[in-house]
Amino acid sequence: MEAYKQEFIEFMVDCEVLKFGSFVTKSGRNTPFFVNTGFYRTGAQLRRLGGYYARAIKEKFGLDFDVLFGPAYKGIPLTVAATSAISELYNADIRYCSNRKEVKDHGDKGILLGSPIGDGDKVIIIEDVTTAGTSIQETLPIIKAQGNVEVQGLVVSVDRMERGQGEKSALAEIEEKYGLKTTAIVTMAEVVEHLYGKEYKGRVIIDDEMKAAIDAYYEEYGAK
Repeated sequence: MEAYKQEFIEFMVDCEVLKFGSFVTKSGRNTPFFVNTGFYRTGAQLRRLGGYYARAIKEKFGLDFDVLFGPAYKGIPLTVAATSAISELYNADIRYCSNRKEVKDHGDKGILLGSPIGDGDKVIIIEDVTTAGTSIQETLPIIKAQGNVEVQGLVVSVDRMERGQGEKSALAEIEEKYGLKTTAIVTMAEVVEHLYGKEYKGRVIIDDEMKAAIDAYYEEYGAK
């Protein structure tokens, strides 16, 4: 596993973005782990987060694209952080764009924040975590309505590796349904590989009991 992925896993733990215990997802599943990117709350954290996204984007897609699009609301700071990091790390000036939840009819009018999108633009979508693909279903029509735009792919922070609406993972379903490439900074398999049975800052985050709970969860909800 690449060093930046190991660092990112520990970074999520430090920021309390990645937690282990007993939680309920929006879909009603009882899960032993939870990812809440709302816990990235400082400038230093966002700067680091943008760097991890930038590495994942370059690794999967390269830098031959024009716009990084982040669906409102959580995608807004992600686009800013990631495009800033791409500029700093790779000297590539990528535009950022997000949508508004409500169309603005005065001043800076329209549904978009940041850069406009137009004919010929190559776009990558950035999100936090995708579990059912609902956001993509809502986001793609907004982007496509701006002109002859090529949406190249989707990047998320964590691939939960569980079933979406069918038997495949949400990311696999998105690839199949919309013809998009998808990637994640890390997968839950990589998280477990890095944390299981190892002491981190004085405690074992995934011990045998938690590993058994994770295994049981994937037995029931894991993607085929």
